[in-house]
Amino acid sequence: MLLRKYLYRFLYTILCASIAFIVVAKPALAGDVDAYVKRYLDVSQPVEIKSNEAGDSKLFSGEEISDGKRLFSDSCLNCHVGGTTLPLPSVSLSMESLKGATPPRDNIHNLVDFFREPMVYDGSDYSYFCRQITERWMSDEEVETLAAFILRAAEKAPGWGSTSFE
Repeated sequence: MLLRKYLYRFLYTILCASIAFIVVAKPALAGDVDAYVKRYLDVSQPVEIKSNEAGDSKLFSGEEISDGKRLFSDSCLNCHVGGTTLPLPSVSLSMESLKGATPPRDNIHNLVDFFREPMVYDGSDYSYFCRQITERWMSDEEVETLAAFILRAAEKAPGWGSTSFE
């Protein structure tokens, strides 16, 4: 009887320690690279993303691109499934469309500026279709990872930003 009591305590202690390990280790697991990012965006090593119109670039890790994908899924996916633009299907998130915007949105700096103050495609007026991402909502680091995901997807993802739905 005494042995059974100690066995139960031992098993209970093991169970509690296992749960504590899982809870503590979970944030570390969040840094994993998303399978989509690995496979379709070809990010297994840090990748260079154009950071400004001067042609400078910035390195982004697979974890950062994965974080950008998560932010895109949480905040942009309702209107931009697969890089399309549901309210205006002729203007997608393809690299061609991003380059054609005024100013061009084919680099981190300009895309972050767009997130902070969305303008219509020709830059002539405020856009009411895209939500403004304030600094209270996302930090500069977060919007940069969001921009990096969009730019990498526009560059690499098959079918990203398609305007043909046949």
